[in-house]
Amino acid sequence: MTEKVDIHGVKINNVTMEEALDCALKMLESDKPGRIYTPNSEIIMQAYRDKTLMSILNDADLLIPDGAGVVLASRILNKNLKEKVSGIDLVKRIFENTKKRPASFFILGGKPGVAEKAAINIYSEYPKAKIVGYHHGYFKEVQIPEIIDQINKAKPEILLVGLGAPKQEKWIHNHYKQLSCKLIMGVGGTIDVFAGTATLAPEFMRKAGLEWLYRLIKQPSRYKRMLDLPRFMLLTLKTKLRSKPHQKS
Repeated sequence: MTEKVDIHGVKINNVTMEEALDCALKMLESDKPGRIYTPNSEIIMQAYRDKTLMSILNDADLLIPDGAGVVLASRILNKNLKEKVSGIDLVKRIFENTKKRPASFFILGGKPGVAEKAAINIYSEYPKAKIVGYHHGYFKEVQIPEIIDQINKAKPEILLVGLGAPKQEKWIHNHYKQLSCKLIMGVGGTIDVFAGTATLAPEFMRKAGLEWLYRLIKQPSRYKRMLDLPRFMLLTLKTKLRSKPHQKS
């Protein structure tokens, strides 16, 4: 088990990208589904307000720090996380690893047609990544048993769930025991990126921790959600100030 770092109640695994990949690959040798979630500053703030979500995140098998803000907060709180481990980059590393160890995947999420486009592009770039099925994310509650049946009949080792946070984490938590996969990962908008219907921030912005600014420029309607970023930093600074007397004693 890796060391965990508590960021406002969410216990993040203190891993590098290589260590996260190693954890994910070990799950493929297990006989029960491993769950990977990718909390960023926004998701941690949602969990801070929603204790059910916090419990779901903390019940995961691997929680990676998906965002420069999470790593910065860990340093402010003297709980240094090793590095940012972005969810989409981890997914890409899992796909790349299929050159050494082929694996099968099911893609769940995106608008109708998007998962299919993603599957075509993934197979084109990673021919050892066998896409055994896909389903869009716009389904009703009554359709869930049918979707679970479809996934289990396809027998994927890895299920990528892109329903957006916190919906995907709650869906995985509620249904992972019914699924026969080895690894289930909440991947947010990763499916859209692979489909070509969304783009990643330029590399210089990603390295500078400015992905949030790129997303805001692309989707101004996100501004209300983006208010959680300054709230997250304010909470971090307040927590730091509250902890100072304890450090002296």
